[in-house]
Amino acid sequence: MGYAQLVIGPAGSGKSTYCSSLYQHCETLGRSIHIVNLDPAAENFDYPVAMDIRELISLDDVMEELGLGPNGGLIYCMEHLEDNLDDWLNEELDNYLDDDYLVFDCPGQIELFSHVPVLRNFVEHLKRKNFNVCAVYLLDSQFITDVTKYVSGCMASLSAMVQLEVPHINILSKMDLVTNKRDVKNYLDPEPHHLLSELNERMAPRFKKLNKSLIELVDEYSMVSFIPLDLRKESSIQYVLAQIDNCIQYGEDADVKIRDFDPDGDGDNE
Repeated sequence: MGYAQLVIGPAGSGKSTYCSSLYQHCETLGRSIHIVNLDPAAENFDYPVAMDIRELISLDDVMEELGLGPNGGLIYCMEHLEDNLDDWLNEELDNYLDDDYLVFDCPGQIELFSHVPVLRNFVEHLKRKNFNVCAVYLLDSQFITDVTKYVSGCMASLSAMVQLEVPHINILSKMDLVTNKRDVKNYLDPEPHHLLSELNERMAPRFKKLNKSLIELVDEYSMVSFIPLDLRKESSIQYVLAQIDNCIQYGEDADVKIRDFDPDGDGDNE
């Protein structure tokens, strides 16, 4: 049984930084993980790349040879990956043991995990190769400054969850860059009635029924829950990793002790 994280989220949400910090954290613990680059446009890495889609296809080559723009070229690259799952990917996966832990650093184009089936088919392929997979959706905490942006972020995450159909963890990234934690604290585990009231205040009266449906949708799909990630704190990375490990049943036979993470612990600026 292999284990895999699919790290997704909008461009600039900190996916590669998360992968790098996770690798360093596990290296300190003496725990083996392998980071895989699935972004054909990536250039620089702060972690050792175990597998690299650019060995199969790169965005620069596609744009030059086919005359496509960045978005069209990236979709072409990912569809080419999909066409080579049985060849290139299987050959790469054969280099790892059955119980290895892989972390896939994905591109940030939202259509890849919202309605284009490429990543869904990629996940299904991993499942057939006997991998337990968890989607790790990162959302920039600095984006969550009011209820409208929060609901927008939830809808994007919900779209990914419905599309991929795998265990799903939502993370508010870049908490170390938030100067006032009160700006996002109310959105970590908000009360639906409070969200609806706030949304109705921001929107015109004719949107009340729509607002109610949106909040009910978010609440029913258990989307109203984000884990804060502060990369300055090892305890924060440890907590996030523990939640993901639990989702994919990693180390379920081991006696693991998990320390509680307090996002508003000593040293935070209020």
